[in-house]
Amino acid sequence: MKGTSLIVSVVLFVAVVVLYVLHFTGSSAGSGAEIKAAAGVPGGGLKIAYIKADSVLLNYNLSEDLHNEFTKKQEAYTTEYGTKRQSFEKEAAAFQEKLQRGGFLTEQRAVQERDRLLGKEQEIQKLDQELSTKLAEIQQTNNNKILENLMDYLEQYNEKAGYDYILNGANVLIGPETTNITSEVLEALNAEYEKTKTE
Repeated sequence: MKGTSLIVSVVLFVAVVVLYVLHFTGSSAGSGAEIKAAAGVPGGGLKIAYIKADSVLLNYNLSEDLHNEFTKKQEAYTTEYGTKRQSFEKEAAAFQEKLQRGGFLTEQRAVQERDRLLGKEQEIQKLDQELSTKLAEIQQTNNNKILENLMDYLEQYNEKAGYDYILNGANVLIGPETTNITSEVLEALNAEYEKTKTE
């Protein structure tokens, strides 16, 4: 989800910069005409395409594989934490029961056991924080990898296609479907990814 937000934010920023440049550098009558002549329509102007980044994220095989790996790690971390937490809770319940029935020979021994359990609880809380941090780092790394692959491919793609701008389709309200390159990009990204899996 964060990766999608990052992509959307970057694309929005680029779109605002483009509009700003168009507005303040072109003549007011010519700017509208140039935008209307976009997407390769004869007569010049800007050549603009868009992709639906959310569709790419949902259907990109790399994204699916990274999500599956992340889910496995998340489940393993949850199991590790759950096992340690459950063990601690059993020990704490046994301590409480022993304390209530006067099972400790001295008060000092009861205090030592309580302190040991408090230390164990702090270790478990620290483990929870560490595992949550690791998962967040893995998620960020995955998002960066997907975005990097998408941007690398779009740069290569655009060398041949020659678009002035490739926008995120989430922000396109009305536009010709001929300028939607999502399926083309997704197909190529998946083909490229499948090649790397077999190498």
